[in-house]
Amino acid sequence: MTGRDGGADIGPIGNSPVVILVRPQMAENIGTTARAMANGGLFHLRLVAPRDGWPQERAWRAASGADRILEAATVHATVDDAVADLHHVFATCPRPRHIVKTVLTARGAAIELRAIGDRGLRSGLMFGPERAGLDNEDMARADALIRYPLNPAFMSLNLAQAVMVMAYEWWMATDDTPPRALMTNETHVATKGELNNFLRHLTADLDECGFLRNEQKRPGMIRNLRHFFERGEVTEQELRTLHGVVTELSRGRKGRPKD
Repeated sequence: MTGRDGGADIGPIGNSPVVILVRPQMAENIGTTARAMANGGLFHLRLVAPRDGWPQERAWRAASGADRILEAATVHATVDDAVADLHHVFATCPRPRHIVKTVLTARGAAIELRAIGDRGLRSGLMFGPERAGLDNEDMARADALIRYPLNPAFMSLNLAQAVMVMAYEWWMATDDTPPRALMTNETHVATKGELNNFLRHLTADLDECGFLRNEQKRPGMIRNLRHFFERGEVTEQELRTLHGVVTELSRGRKGRPKD
C-alpha cells in the first residue's frame, strides 16, 4: 500500500469490544467504519470475507487518519472464526426477525458490554453487509441482538453510521463530561464582588443621568438590573466591556451641550 503516513496516534483503550464486519462490500465503508470506531475509542476490527479482498487502498483514503485500526484489522473466512476467542457477541439487527433472543438498545448494549469488559471477558459487535444485513445463520452466533430506537418510518443507516452509534454509546457509557458547560476561553465567570463593582458603577451613572430619578421606583429598577446580570454567568471580560460602555456613554453625555 502507498500514500499512508501512519495516521493518528490511536490504539486500544481498555478492554473494548471487537467490531466485526461480516461480508463488507465496499472498501470505503470499511475505512469510514474505522473512522467511526476511532471517535468512540474502539480499535479492534475484524473482517469476515470482504467482497473485494483485503487490504484495499480506498479504505485508507476514507479513514481520515484512522490508519492504525485498518493496519491492525484481521481477515477471517467465517463468522465462527472471527468470534472464536470471544466470550460474548452482540449483533445489530435492523429488521424484525423470527428469532427468540434478547434485544437491546444501543445504550443498553453499551452498558452490558462495559460490564462484560470489567469482568475481563472479551466481547464483539457484529455488523452485517451493507445491502441485506446479517442473515439468520450469522445471528445464531450472537448472544443478543441490538436494535436502534430510531424513527420507525425511516430506519436507514449506512454501515459507518451504524458503527458510529455504538461507538458513541460505548464511549458515553463511562464519560463524565458535564451535560452543560460555559466556554469562557481566556476569561472567567465573574465573581459576586466583580459584579457588585460593575453594578455600583452602572447605578452611579444612571443616578447622574437622571434615569433613576423616581425615588419610589429606584430600588425596584436597581433590583431588576441586578436580576438581569445575575440570571446568566456573566464573565469578567464581559463586565470589563460593560464598564467601558458605561464610561463612554457618561463621557459622551458630559460632552454634549445642555438644552
